[in-house]
Amino acid sequence: MITLNVPDMSCSHCSGVITKTLKQLDPNAQVGFDMHHHMVQVDTSSTPMAVVDALTAAGYPAILA
Repeated sequence: MITLNVPDMSCSHCSGVITKTLKQLDPNAQVGFDMHHHMVQVDTSSTPMAVVDALTAAGYPAILA
């Protein structure tokens, strides 16, 4: 499980883009959100850096928590 802080995430549109991005990286990824704290949890076979890089490329820079 990878936990990320995504400061620019603020709405359901953001979570949709993040989910789509992570599913493109790993179609079997399971994604959870804590919008209030700007946190994303992802269960994926991808590496943490691949996840961070993909989210940054999608416009949502993330920090490993």
